[in-house]
Parts: sequence; structure tokens; C-alpha cells
Amino acid sequence: MLTPLAFIAQRWTPSPRTLRRAAFSAVVMTVVIIVTGGAVRLTGSGLGCDTWPKCTDDSLFATPEQGIHGAIEFGNRMLTYVLSAAVGWTIVAARSTKPWRRGLTRLGWLQFWIVASNAVLGGITVWMGLNPWTVAGHFIAANALLTVAVVTWVRAGEGDTPARPRVPGPVRKLGWALVALSAALIVAGTGVTGSGKHAGDSSDVPRMPFDYTTVAQVHAAFAWIVCVGAVAMFFVLRVVDAPDDVRARARDLLLVLLLQGGIGYVQYFTGVPEVLVGAHMLGSALLWVAVLRLVLGLRERPLPSAAVPARSGDAALTAA
Repeated sequence: MLTPLAFIAQRWTPSPRTLRRAAFSAVVMTVVIIVTGGAVRLTGSGLGCDTWPKCTDDSLFATPEQGIHGAIEFGNRMLTYVLSAAVGWTIVAARSTKPWRRGLTRLGWLQFWIVASNAVLGGITVWMGLNPWTVAGHFIAANALLTVAVVTWVRAGEGDTPARPRVPGPVRKLGWALVALSAALIVAGTGVTGSGKHAGDSSDVPRMPFDYTTVAQVHAAFAWIVCVGAVAMFFVLRVVDAPDDVRARARDLLLVLLLQGGIGYVQYFTGVPEVLVGAHMLGSALLWVAVLRLVLGLRERPLPSAAVPARSGDAALTAA
């Protein structure tokens, strides 16, 4: 008996470009859900829906009595379905590719299960009255989803042969060090938020037991370390005569870091205005995408010669 996915696969064969677009749509929607999740908190709408999975004890949807905060929180919940549709498109496209790329299908299903588990974690966050630790976990899980989505997108433009290096081993190690430092930077950022004025929807929401200024300084220290590493990578790639696309990704990472660092310092010295915090969250997601693209570009899995060129989707993310 055929499964629904196998039935579709028998009747549809997506082009490599379609597969890559499907994977890219999941990346875009993950960034969107991260930013809109921040907007929920920044507008004081974290408890706009009183409970989960319903919006109130009696209604699945937001009610007029809940006002704009209920609409914002409920709207963010609805975007989860759009994200799920993008992930579903990725799964179907990966399963329907000829020959079947099982690794890509598994990555698609991993995205699905992260979305499902993070939706439950979001519900637990509401039940716990926006406990800052669960809020931080919710954000980190969203970045885990972004990680898998980016890996899927990159792998959709590659073949399934064993990876082979494009730069010397020490350069690849520097790339992975940048990934680890960027992850630490993002986690430290959750401490800044959890101990600061935007930890939840009001001053009554509990904060993390940290001194805000100290945590912000630790976060800034990680940012400077990542910047130094990114500058070093930028120049090292030129010394070893790395391929042009790899050097371009290092340049993109530097640009995102400069913009993100500038926003971070401006928001810190201007009282952490909501608009700049939202821009900083967008920058955080784009920074993570940029560092992942860089490290994944340090190796390659060539496509079969008959396939469509793999890099056709890169310009779209740069523009985004």
C-alpha cells in the first residue's frame, strides 16, 4: 500500500530548482517566525491569548475582548501553520526527487518535529506565565529549526557524494569555531533579554536573576570575539585563494556583523527601544544564517553533471 508521499512521488518529479526553492521557503518562514515571535513580546502580547492550544478557555480564536494583544499573539500562532506548509513542501519535494534523496527527506521531517515540539514549548511558556527560561528555550529551539532549515537548503543544491574540502583543514576549524562562538553569542543574548525590560508582556513578568548591565557586557564581549574571528576568516580565505563564492560568504558575514553590532550598541545606549530590539532579532537570525552558509561552503558535494547548477538560490537569501 502506497503512502501519500509515495503516491505523490510516483506522479510528480520536481526540478532541482523547485526543490531548492521549497527548502529556501522554510528558511524564510523560520526567520519570519523568529521576528514575529519577538514582536509578540515587544508589543506586550505574550499573554494576549490566555491559554494554549486555545486562545481562551472557551474559544480557539482571539476574541474582541482580548483586543490588539490577543490578535497579535493569535496571528503569530497562525504563522506556525504557514511555516508548517513550507516545511511540508520541502518534505514532499525531497521525497519526490528522482532518485529519492533520503537524507533530504529526513532533514525535512526533522524540521517538522522541531516545529511541533517548539509549538508545545510555546504553549508551556504561556502556561508558565512567560517564565524567562522557557521563553529563552523557545527562542533557542527556533534557532535549532533555522539551523536544520539552512542545512537542508544548502544540501538541496548539492549532490549526495561524500563531502570534500574546498579550503585547508585549519581554515575549516576556524569556520567551526565561528559557528560555536556565534551560538554562544545568541545564547548570551537570551540572557540579556531575560534579565531586561522586554522579558515578557509587563513589569510583572519574572526576570532572570542576572544583572542586566553585566549580561549585556558579556554578550558584547562574545560579539567582539565573533567579529575578530570573522575578520580573520575574511583575510585567511584570500591568503589560501579560496573560491570566490566562499569569500563572498565571508564578506556577507562581516556586513551582517557590522550592522548587528551597530544596532546592538545603539539600542543599549538609547534605552532599548522596541523597534531596534526587533531589528536586532532579525539581525540575529541573519547572522546565524550567514555563519552557517559560510561553514557549509568550506566543503562541497558536487551535483551530477546533468543537474541544474546548485548555487541559483544564494542571491535570493542575500537580497532577503
